[in-house]
Amino acid sequence: MGRRTKARECALQMLYQWDLTRAPMDEVAASFWRVRTSTDATKAMAERLARGAQANAARLDGLIGEAATNWRFDRIAAVDRNLLRLGAYELDMERDTPSSVVIDEAVEIAKRFGEADSPSFVNGVLDAVRRMVRGEEPRSRGRGQE
Repeated sequence: MGRRTKARECALQMLYQWDLTRAPMDEVAASFWRVRTSTDATKAMAERLARGAQANAARLDGLIGEAATNWRFDRIAAVDRNLLRLGAYELDMERDTPSSVVIDEAVEIAKRFGEADSPSFVNGVLDAVRRMVRGEEPRSRGRGQE
């Protein structure tokens, strides 16, 4: 697993803990790193993403709520909700990362941490967020599916 993928997984776990406890992110991060080891570069990226998504949660939640048609935000599973926050943060605020990378990574993480329908749900919502914040055309669905 690559450093960036590992950092995103760590960021998701910190966001999840914050979402459930609403403890200050400094406490969440300190608690998380007491039981988890990682390189300095991975830690730095994970904390940057988790802190950024947490600090911008109100804006991100609004984007996600708008993108998740037919879903009330508070009804989205906690893992999916925080993975969507993380992905929406990267799409909106971390413009140097290509949108396809952000979405593909989120889908792969959803396969590991979410429910059976999480990958397709995360893909659809983040694709809608991507169009809203980056103004890009819809992603190709692959060969024979266009």
